[in-house]
Amino acid sequence: MTSSGAAAFDFIHGPWTVHNRKRRDVTDPACDEWVEFDASSEVIPVLQGVGHLDRMTVPEPPDGPAFEGLTLRLFDPSDEAWRIWWSSSRAPGRVDPPLVGRFSDGLGVFEGEDVVAGRPIRLRFEWRADPSSPRWEQSFSYDGGVTWTVNWVMAFTRTGEAVGQGAPSAPLATPQT
Repeated sequence: MTSSGAAAFDFIHGPWTVHNRKRRDVTDPACDEWVEFDASSEVIPVLQGVGHLDRMTVPEPPDGPAFEGLTLRLFDPSDEAWRIWWSSSRAPGRVDPPLVGRFSDGLGVFEGEDVVAGRPIRLRFEWRADPSSPRWEQSFSYDGGVTWTVNWVMAFTRTGEAVGQGAPSAPLATPQT
């Protein structure tokens, strides 16, 4: 029914503990203070394997009240690309514009555009597809993609049985502090 690209995110299916490291204010490109906190995540496949839902619960973030996030990831076989949407209880009623991309050699790169704190930005998500310890990072560009600033990194630790198989892993850059 679909190409092998539809299985590229299978490594993330199941329950996780997520260690977050993010800039205290991701909307401020000059912010250099980092905070760390833990969360839980549960990812379930949907739509006969061409998508999944990721529900993340953050009970004690150091930068504000507890929140819940929801990610929808869908694979489009017509262009062999994934689209990623994010919504959070910190911005009720809003679904961010999708980021679009694909995996190559175990590294997924997804980009899109949005407006953050009144400023147009390019966003990039990078995923290391490792079935036992995946890693995600978010970067913003305020100059149309010429330069990028990493502002959020998540390291995942499996807390239960995996639902899918993963792709080979590839390292991501370590954020500068």
